[in-house]
Amino acid sequence: MHSAPAGEPAPGTPEPRPAAGPQEPVPVVLAGARGHGRWHRENLRRLVAAGRVRLAGVCELEPLTAEELDGFEGVEQSADLGSLLERTGARVTVVCTPIHTHTDLALTAARAGSHLLLEKPPAPSYAEFERMAKGVAAEGAACQIGFQSLGSHALDAIAELLADGAVGEMRGIGAAGAWVRGTDYYTRAPWAGRRTLDGRDVVDGVLTNPLAHAVVTALRIDGSDRADAISGIELEQYRANDIEADDTSSLRLRTARGTRVTVAVTLCAERPGEPYVVVHGVRGRITFWYKQDRVLLERDGREPEERVHARTDLLENLLAHLRDGTPLLVPPERTGAFMRIVEAVRTGPAPVPLPGDAWHTEPGGARRPDGAGPRRVVRGVDALVAASAGSLALFSELGAGWAHRTPGRPQPAATSRTTSSTTGDQGATP
Repeated sequence: MHSAPAGEPAPGTPEPRPAAGPQEPVPVVLAGARGHGRWHRENLRRLVAAGRVRLAGVCELEPLTAEELDGFEGVEQSADLGSLLERTGARVTVVCTPIHTHTDLALTAARAGSHLLLEKPPAPSYAEFERMAKGVAAEGAACQIGFQSLGSHALDAIAELLADGAVGEMRGIGAAGAWVRGTDYYTRAPWAGRRTLDGRDVVDGVLTNPLAHAVVTALRIDGSDRADAISGIELEQYRANDIEADDTSSLRLRTARGTRVTVAVTLCAERPGEPYVVVHGVRGRITFWYKQDRVLLERDGREPEERVHARTDLLENLLAHLRDGTPLLVPPERTGAFMRIVEAVRTGPAPVPLPGDAWHTEPGGARRPDGAGPRRVVRGVDALVAASAGSLALFSELGAGWAHRTPGRPQPAATSRTTSSTTGDQGATP
């Protein structure tokens, strides 16, 4: 990607509005305040109470209720982001809308002079990602991508351990995520679990959305997060649910610096677990549970050492960047390698439907601890996910009867081709 540096407007473009003064709350518009947007709403409520920001507006198709806006004052609402930004003069826009709307809404905000916190994944294709990044930079707007795990101070601690040779020469990095999602997860919105919607790319699969943090965190630990950092991708995508996208997948890539990185993830776990990234060295390993900011160092001949680290909130980091030039933790260019993987998923074969004997349905309602609806469970997938992270192997190499690998060499990432499994019915069920 050849986007201009954030903060340098292209010739002839309007200057963005400056951030508010150090004592003045920064006016913020939230685009997408329900669903995952509820998390951003609560975060804004925290920052409002601290006097850091003011929620100036909410962009939603259906206005929020008074109960949903409890704790906020003077909030304008509109389904039109452009007009809302014009009326409120918001300095920052948080975009937490469906994936396929990200690019257009980000550009709308940037053209209005508003800086951005853009929820992950930043775009459903590499072309849309480039259009967003270049367009935002041309307007002189700062943009932070919402990979919250990349705000963890554990990443710096892991980098120091590796630089000090704590586990010796790196053998590779594995990432694992075993989550539980019911069938209602895929009926909550028209775009959920879709590869496309009304002719537009969506790419809402387990690798690219709910467990995308596993992918991007592994890349950041290796220092291989930019677009030119990946030399090859092997991809196996499967689905137990009646959806278009993947719900159970394994990925192996080779970075330009020679590191093997595997990611194994599922939304059809037998039991939900904390996702993690493990760095394998010749003399030990480092495990990072990224949602908990928890790091476990295990070394040959020594007692394990565990520590929980602090985390920098990405919206606060964006505010600090606007106030005093603090570097952004997740600018678009630091997600370029992740977007290469999104592109490989987008252009690869459709996920392979798992045979009926590979999964079973667990009832919902009172029989589930969370009271949610029924869900599909892939038999033995928890052990497969852990084994992949531990051995840097794909599902097809771990003895899963339903996993089949296409013979051949990994394709270079630049071509966006993959060695996805091709056995079985490739038709997607909407």
